[in-house]
Amino acid sequence: MEYCLLSPIRLIPTEEVNHDRVDALEAQILRAGRWTAPITIEKDALFVMDGHHRLTVALRLRLAAVPVVLLDYDSVQVEGWRPGQTITPAAIFAMARSDRKFPYKTTRHIFERGLPRCDVPLALLHNPAPVPVTSACVAEVFR
Repeated sequence: MEYCLLSPIRLIPTEEVNHDRVDALEAQILRAGRWTAPITIEKDALFVMDGHHRLTVALRLRLAAVPVVLLDYDSVQVEGWRPGQTITPAAIFAMARSDRKFPYKTTRHIFERGLPRCDVPLALLHNPAPVPVTSACVAEVFR
């Protein structure tokens, strides 16, 4: 599993964010000058699975690209954060297609195979140069 670079304006958030957490994450990313965790995306619809706060930071910083991992719900388990709450991929798709968002900390995605790390300088994300991409990313990058 590898990451590729996509424009953050193409990604579709499905959940609200905590703005204090966004502020703290933005400060952390700016201090480091690097992006170290890819955003996980549903590969066909480009819905954000995990990384809503990072997406908000990317949009604030007006990044041209962000590292993403393209996945589908066949390889990801989803559940609700709150006891007794049932969240399904179908509910996530329906919410995203309605242009509404779940409240903060509604969906919890579990990645059984783990996720890759990344270490990308912010300068590259402001002005991405052509980079080699995996076959999994080629179709998406050039779509």
